[in-house]
Amino acid sequence: MSQRRRRSLALLTSGVLALPLLAGCGAGEDEGGPAAAGQDIAATTRDKVRDGGVLRWAVDSMPGTLNVFQADADATTHRIAGAVLPQLFVLDGKGRPVANPDYLEKAEVVEREPKQVVLYKLNQQAVWSDGREIGAADFVSQWRALNGKDSAYWTARNAGYDRIEKIERGKTDLEVKVTFVRPYADWRSLFSPLYPKQVTGTPETFNEGARGALKVTAGPFGLGAVDKKTGTASLTRNPRWWGSPAKLDTLVLTAVPRSERPAALAAGKLDLAEIDRTGADRIALARRDAAKADGSHGPAASVTAAQATLSWALAFGLDEDKAKEAQATRQKQAESVKRYAEEQSALRGFTVRKSLEPAYTQLAMNGASGPLADERVRRAVARALDRQALADIVLKPLGLPAKPVGSHLALAGQQAYADNSDALGGQDTQASQALLADAGWRRGGKITEPAGAKAGSEAEKGTDDSKTPAVPAAAGPGTGNDGLYIVGQDDERNGDGRPGDPAGPGLPEGEYRHPASDGEIVDADAFAESGRGGQDHPSPVLAPGPFAALQEQHLRTQAEAQADAVDDGKRSPALDAETAAEPADPAKASPAPAPAKQAVRTSGNMLAKDGKPLALRFVLPAGPGSEALRTVGERIAQMLRHVGVQTELTKVADESFFKDHIASGQYDLALYSWPATAYPATDARPIFAKPEPAADGSLLVEQNYTRVGTDHIDQLFDQALGELDEAASRDLMRKADARIWATAGSIPLYQRPELVAVKPGLTNAGAFGLGAPRYQDIGWKKPEPAAKAKNAKK
Repeated sequence: MSQRRRRSLALLTSGVLALPLLAGCGAGEDEGGPAAAGQDIAATTRDKVRDGGVLRWAVDSMPGTLNVFQADADATTHRIAGAVLPQLFVLDGKGRPVANPDYLEKAEVVEREPKQVVLYKLNQQAVWSDGREIGAADFVSQWRALNGKDSAYWTARNAGYDRIEKIERGKTDLEVKVTFVRPYADWRSLFSPLYPKQVTGTPETFNEGARGALKVTAGPFGLGAVDKKTGTASLTRNPRWWGSPAKLDTLVLTAVPRSERPAALAAGKLDLAEIDRTGADRIALARRDAAKADGSHGPAASVTAAQATLSWALAFGLDEDKAKEAQATRQKQAESVKRYAEEQSALRGFTVRKSLEPAYTQLAMNGASGPLADERVRRAVARALDRQALADIVLKPLGLPAKPVGSHLALAGQQAYADNSDALGGQDTQASQALLADAGWRRGGKITEPAGAKAGSEAEKGTDDSKTPAVPAAAGPGTGNDGLYIVGQDDERNGDGRPGDPAGPGLPEGEYRHPASDGEIVDADAFAESGRGGQDHPSPVLAPGPFAALQEQHLRTQAEAQADAVDDGKRSPALDAETAAEPADPAKASPAPAPAKQAVRTSGNMLAKDGKPLALRFVLPAGPGSEALRTVGERIAQMLRHVGVQTELTKVADESFFKDHIASGQYDLALYSWPATAYPATDARPIFAKPEPAADGSLLVEQNYTRVGTDHIDQLFDQALGELDEAASRDLMRKADARIWATAGSIPLYQRPELVAVKPGLTNAGAFGLGAPRYQDIGWKKPEPAAKAKNAKK
């Protein structure tokens, strides 16, 4: 595994680094413009935050290791490290690295020739929890562990450390002098976090010693108990901390799945939790309804009048067995409704703080093979997209800024950011159609298929590699192989007819319903429910088996009719051969089977070339937290249909989405997100590096899952990484981004929403946006003096 791959892999698997937030300024302050959305953390000065208290903060899982430089480090690993270990450079509210005065008095490049030299001047008060001063020995130990020269260290991230030639003590114990063998523009990314030499000194302590415990720390908090049985990790105030003391006594990180967080908040098990759209809608409804459950949302809302009548009739009917079963079901339903009402009453007190995550969602196109191997087709797909409309679908209902992301390498607010999308061009149907025509794709083209083949791209349905068990056709979300719909192949007209719009019946194209009354995003599967108004129609987006079979029957009937009608001198060779082989006397016919008959049909309004339709497999995750992603995918499919591109929407189980489809290249189109980084020359290089052939004939793609790259892009990354003039390095990154746009392997769409449920009174915490927590400032707000006086009178 290459060194640059290891660092990017660590960033991807851990999400976005959680580092203390500091305000700062530096060169090029105006570059990148303002952040798309500011922080929403109830910022409060420390004098108005009371001392003491406990905060229970939700995390996705307990950490498998506490060493951020190991392959299985995750977001919780980084959150703990941000609170208990030195972070020499931290990210401000615009996602820009600034020196952390709690550890550094100064850090700067003091020499450029003949070699780059960086001088760190440490805060003289900075000490480890065992009383030892933070110094050069810790820097040297971490460098030796991470430079890649000793394979006994199990590291997942070496980038930058491999460029260091030596580390030595400066004029005093508080100075550390780092000399580089090759220039390194992203030197600020190093030694954050910094581990004590007790952890990095030997392979044994590095590999195993810091997986479950950190005995020596140096942050505003220290690490207490990590209990995997209860799913909690306790951080306690560090008595040796020399900076502003932590306001909280204890910070308890609690592992709770996102789908269970509303209930955990309502039960008083959490005070702070990032939630999905469904959870945010529940809180909004609780506040709107003032805890008065009227049955318009929640479990009761899913029961129709007809179902309620039938349930009553069965519960009080003459059939005792059915009556008992119906009564038990009614009891469970009643308990569910009661529990939901109680949860809504408790959720009424929470607020949802909102910003935009330091990550963007993109449309990825697999350029390794198939139609998308042609850059003209990729560019055509990109130019068929209305990125503004897609951003509006996700962000506008949340009241968040809905501006499409203009860079692959930075987000608005970061200094490297610039909107380079003009290198590809905006939405333009005519330009898209012209590119497709230039690539040889035509409407109304003939499509030939062997006898017995399934019509169109339905043939691909049987080769789904999601590795999930087959499920009934009516299966719902999250079950893996639970539905497929071919956009552009909805009836015998081969694309002339319009498929069901995700907006629902009666709404114009592109318009979507408001969230359902129970707070959930309207999902395609909701339309497949039978019993709604007595209807039993197939989903307009995910066709169940019987409906798909009906599509296939119509198409095959049409294909056979067309094949029989082709007798004007333009018959296919296979059909001519079959005719010539027919004997005059049926009695003398050979028992051997006749050659396979080829069916011929036209592509109608959709595009075809060389007897094949332009059909792309669009893979989407099926999990309950991916409703918005699927809605965006459905809208993209409609946009592509307008230029004649057929898409096969395939939902796969979340656990197999990346491993079995994206990473393995088993897709044409896909939606997934990348985290932003303050160091794109280092961290983004593996994502866009040109794939290289391996000795066994396979393709080494690092993290470039689109398999699209160029030598020129690689050269620009290399130049930027070695350029010590910061403005020049950022300019090289912008040039690389323009080239990435031009290759059209991935199309940034929108910055992801960040929704955080917060208990009343919690300050300096919530939706951190591009920044990150300043852990020592988080706490509970002091009561207002006026409120105290009012309470005293009572």
